[in-house]
Amino acid sequence: MSQQVVTRIAPSPTGFMHIGTARTALFNWLYARGRGGKFLLRIEDTDRARSTPEATEAILRGMDWLGLDHDGEVVSQFARSERHAEVANQMLAEGKAYKCFATQEEIQAFREEARSAGRSTHYRSPWRDADPATHPDAPFVIRIKAPQSGETVIRDEVQGDVTVRNDQLDDMVLLRSDGSPVYMLAVVVDDHDMGITHVIRGDDHLNNAARQMLIYQAMSWPLPVYAHIPLIYGPDGKKLSKRHGATGVAEYQQMGYPASGMRNYLARLGWSHGDDEFFTDAQAQEWFDLSGIGKSPARFDFKKLDNLCGQHIAATDDAALLHELQAYLAATGQPAIETSKIPLFEATMPHLKERAKTYGELLEKAHFITADRPIQPDEKAGKSLDTVSRGILKELTPQLQNASWTRPDLEMLLNGFAEEHGTKFGKLAAPLRAALAGRAATPSVFDMMLVLGRDEAIARIEDAAA
Repeated sequence: MSQQVVTRIAPSPTGFMHIGTARTALFNWLYARGRGGKFLLRIEDTDRARSTPEATEAILRGMDWLGLDHDGEVVSQFARSERHAEVANQMLAEGKAYKCFATQEEIQAFREEARSAGRSTHYRSPWRDADPATHPDAPFVIRIKAPQSGETVIRDEVQGDVTVRNDQLDDMVLLRSDGSPVYMLAVVVDDHDMGITHVIRGDDHLNNAARQMLIYQAMSWPLPVYAHIPLIYGPDGKKLSKRHGATGVAEYQQMGYPASGMRNYLARLGWSHGDDEFFTDAQAQEWFDLSGIGKSPARFDFKKLDNLCGQHIAATDDAALLHELQAYLAATGQPAIETSKIPLFEATMPHLKERAKTYGELLEKAHFITADRPIQPDEKAGKSLDTVSRGILKELTPQLQNASWTRPDLEMLLNGFAEEHGTKFGKLAAPLRAALAGRAATPSVFDMMLVLGRDEAIARIEDAAA
């Protein structure tokens, strides 16, 4: 039986959750879930000066909103520092690492001399092969003994084989002089102890892989499968930043994008399955494979995001969509949909969700439900309620009072009324939208009238006519 797949996401809690981190988490989640494996979450909080509880909470909220459930407890890297130090000391005891007593001034002098001579500035410590009997009673760091000749080959599922000359690898520090572990050591120890089989991460970590492999090899630990994915660029081909638009996961939630649409779009950002654009989570989990990830940076396209999110809103079950709307309102600090309005939402949801790309757009279309009399038209809608239009609405009201309140009859009545006034229904629709919803863009007039019911619809039209 083959080994169970175990992936992880390991963000640093030093700020908001970046959309690139979210995509990396999604790729790991899809790969594990599609193979019956485990997806773990580790918070890399060793940078105590910059790590904050608020940032950790932002990561957890972002994962929760995106629906990326993880297995087991959240692992704190900082809490495992004793284990990291234990591994460094084991390597020291086995002669695979050494104590280095060089001062910062000595290291700086070495680098300046090497730079002047045109040599590599990777520090070569004179303490690497020193007799322990010559060790001074002074602060020291623990450095790994990196191979000084030959090559290290990173076998990467996305980038292919990447070869690094070993003379380009320095004897990196494992433990600082205060006994604290460095990030490079902590990552490897945690990945090994957590049983990570596949390390899927941004290609900005590719250079780290060769150095981290030294620790795996020194400890005789099996290497994980590496897959370094290209970063996300903006539409202009430059690394995605604030100048392109929102970069934090929470911002997309606040803008009202559905999580299902975000998952679909982020999955397609650098990965493909034939020509498929719109797909479900189940399909993504079934199809996702490392071979489908491209080598070139993906470009964030807000139009494609809007398009996919619109398709997901349209495809969402009405009851589920109502639940998601309430969650969006809560997340953005807006009042929940009133209990008395919920039946109206349920009745008109099939019409509301057509062509809505965000929950905000959907709620705007639902303004005719959430608004109370007297309806206050916005500037655009108000322009259609001129004196002539008000007179027409006043003339229409008695006919509506006697109408059969069904769609066919209402369509017949309103089309006939427009024809009597020498115009088309489209000209009549604008003042009716303003009267019923106070907006220029709404569901169809007939849908609104049926959802509101005879009494409420006529009362709104009478208000507008007055």
